[in-house]
Amino acid sequence: MVRKKRAGVKKAKKSSAKKVKRLSIKSHIAKSLYGVVSLAFIVVVGGFAANYVLPPQNRIQPISSGQQSKKTVRHLAKKVETHSGKNTPSFEIFPEKENNVSGAVHSPAVYKMKELLVMEKLPKVAIIIDDLGYDRQIAEKFLGLDAALTFSILPHSPFQDVIARKANEKGLEIMLHLPMEPMEYPKINPGPGALYTTMSNDSRIYQLKKNLDAIPFIKGVNNHMGSRMTSISTQMYQIFSVLKKKDLYFIDSRTTEESLCKPSARLLKIPFAQRDVFLDNHQTYNSISNQIRRLIHIANIQNEAIGIGHPHEITCEVLRDILPDIKKQVEIVPASEVTHIIGL
Repeated sequence: MVRKKRAGVKKAKKSSAKKVKRLSIKSHIAKSLYGVVSLAFIVVVGGFAANYVLPPQNRIQPISSGQQSKKTVRHLAKKVETHSGKNTPSFEIFPEKENNVSGAVHSPAVYKMKELLVMEKLPKVAIIIDDLGYDRQIAEKFLGLDAALTFSILPHSPFQDVIARKANEKGLEIMLHLPMEPMEYPKINPGPGALYTTMSNDSRIYQLKKNLDAIPFIKGVNNHMGSRMTSISTQMYQIFSVLKKKDLYFIDSRTTEESLCKPSARLLKIPFAQRDVFLDNHQTYNSISNQIRRLIHIANIQNEAIGIGHPHEITCEVLRDILPDIKKQVEIVPASEVTHIIGL
């Protein structure tokens, strides 16, 4: 009897243990399912909040492969613009009415009359490369071209000295590319050393002289941006009075139709000229080629012309390809050879 009772007790204990084990497993599974459901609920609610509660600029957007590529391109472009830890300033702000600004529009009668003239010498063309100083490699590519280009260098730029020295060794003319306040300021910053209309006269003169001293070997100056400042005659008189004392010429980049550089230069009798064509306001091979043809056409009419380009790979490529043809039609000269004291 005792043995049978003990066996019954053991059997009851085993049965109870199995029940406890089954209940524990069911409890664990229930907790796991509850956790999964809770997580799914949180994700759904979070997504709803991200797309409907948050303002549009903070919403989460899916990134397609095309968007991923654009993001990568923007990142690379930002890296390319950075040299020696400094961001490259914006290139020139091109005027909207390019044809009217250039002064290159002539009546058909003038074209016909000029085309009948037989020139003893080829017309002169100055090609200025602006905005140099922040990319040493592209500057060396332009240095490698077989042409008397004029290098216009931004003040206080990381490679200003080495570019100026190499250009001077090659016999190329060097200019100060003088940053001036544009109409778009402060949205667009003209960069280090800029002259502003709000400066006091003393501050403006001090900064101008500092910029002139920053670039070695300079023969002249042209404006970087400056659509606001070049339209104020009193400030241009002040700037030109300093250039006259230093025996420097000035070329107006003509970033605005309202420019008063020419009458200011006439009054102070400094050597002066103004840009006829921007070569690369549209950076495509065909557009730059067409602008160069336009420059040559203007030179044939006026006997001389000025084109301004920028340190873009495509600009250098086009010049390299068509320089032999350009030289058959015009003489490429330093910028100083197409500047004149107005009225003499």
